[in-house]
Amino acid sequence: MSNPSILVLGAGGIGGYFGGRLAGSGADVTFLVRDGRRKILSEQGLRIESPFGDAQLAVKTVVASEVAPIYDAVILTCKAYDLEAAVAAIAPGLAPDGYVLPFLNGIAHIDVLNQRFGQHRVLGGTAKIQATLTPSGAIRQFNDWRTLTFGEQSGEMTERVKTLAALFAAAKGVEAFAVTDIVQRMWEKLVHLSTAATMTCLMRANVGEIVRTPNGRELFLDQLQCGAAIAAANGHTPSDDFMRLWKETFSQADSQYATSMLRDIERGGRTEVDHILGFMLDRASEAKIAHRTLLLAYTHIKAFEQRCAAGRLPAQADTGESH
Repeated sequence: MSNPSILVLGAGGIGGYFGGRLAGSGADVTFLVRDGRRKILSEQGLRIESPFGDAQLAVKTVVASEVAPIYDAVILTCKAYDLEAAVAAIAPGLAPDGYVLPFLNGIAHIDVLNQRFGQHRVLGGTAKIQATLTPSGAIRQFNDWRTLTFGEQSGEMTERVKTLAALFAAAKGVEAFAVTDIVQRMWEKLVHLSTAATMTCLMRANVGEIVRTPNGRELFLDQLQCGAAIAAANGHTPSDDFMRLWKETFSQADSQYATSMLRDIERGGRTEVDHILGFMLDRASEAKIAHRTLLLAYTHIKAFEQRCAAGRLPAQADTGESH
């Protein structure tokens, strides 16, 4: 599989950035998009605005009705609440030996994909990037986050993982790591993300704003310990280095770090609350781990959804998409 055929679902901030960087390096990439996005891409090309160099690329596209089972790899970067529709869209595109590489927040989607395609055809992955699709149709990257981490659920270092790593290594503006412990890393990211989302959404503030309150740091570190206990109960105790890093991060009084879930709330949009906080809440209950702050945050966001459904919350401008 020296030059695998890759299908990327969508051409938004995350899929468009990483897929575009692959295409720019000569990889065989096709974007599965809707008619409107296809028109923009055909007229303007795929445009990337980035600290690592701007790009304007002529790219291959297909719409759902044109998808054929010819793709060796399908890269999935949708929001968790769009997973069902995304699975239906990509299923016709997988070649007989093709596989799916998802870069979604959390870990709940892995069970869904395993059930649909079989565990041997699903890799694990995490993405760290802050990028958005601008009104003009360009993809704008906001900072130097550009990291993908991926691997086999089994922990094997297979040829397809090595091939994919080599393709990303040749791409401009991408850091890619092929690993043998991706499930552990996904759990660790979920601990970090669920902690950050719990606190920033519950308090409607970024990390620094919370830490500067009298008890904010203490609450943050308590929630980090709660997340770590949940992961440990599921066989994935976070490493000492991981805990040290995030204890420091969640103690920084000058930090401006916020979560995409908070930005979703601030613009009155849908959130991944069930996929992230709801998942952790269920695991905490199963393991009989105290989870009051997590429960408060989950209820807070579910109440926000009720207000949105009633049209009682004005939408605000989004500031980007990040993982």
